[in-house]
Amino acid sequence: MTMPPEQVKAKAYLRDKGTEAPVAQIRERVGEAFAAMDELLDSVSEARASQRREDGEWCVHEVLDHLVETHPLALEEMRAVMANRHSPVSPIPAGLQSASPMSRSWDDMRGVLRRLHAEVLDVLAGASDRPTEARAPIIMVINVRQADGSVKPLHWIEHCDWKACAVIFRLHEMDHMTQIRKALRPPAR
Repeated sequence: MTMPPEQVKAKAYLRDKGTEAPVAQIRERVGEAFAAMDELLDSVSEARASQRREDGEWCVHEVLDHLVETHPLALEEMRAVMANRHSPVSPIPAGLQSASPMSRSWDDMRGVLRRLHAEVLDVLAGASDRPTEARAPIIMVINVRQADGSVKPLHWIEHCDWKACAVIFRLHEMDHMTQIRKALRPPAR
């Protein structure tokens, strides 16, 4: 079966910008994504973050909940693979949220995300470029344009080395920044 071009591109990205990239470059790119997310979230009030979406998609508050739920697991996963061990948390569900996302304090979750960002960057600062044999099964989700012009998500399991796991932090943040920007747009009239 032929892979869609978007999947081929995603796999090449993980190889080129993750597996084969120097750890210093990965850390820099992940850090840039984290800084951009922090800047974006700094511009959002708690009231605005909690506004429900008419289209049923997550509001900004729910996106933040998702990030603070998934990042600790992704960090644990990356650390295990860096140590050449199987990850005990893999694979992380793509739509993971807490049991009650809207009951969590916006300010508390913002603080947690900032601490997680710093922890990921600290781990990457201490990492060597040494490859390991261990791989983590990552649930990848990308949007694929269909023949009729519609866009549908494609899910698959990608077995990633620790550098690919690291660069996924960047991809995850960027994807959710797009989602947040969409949520912040005024509804179409």
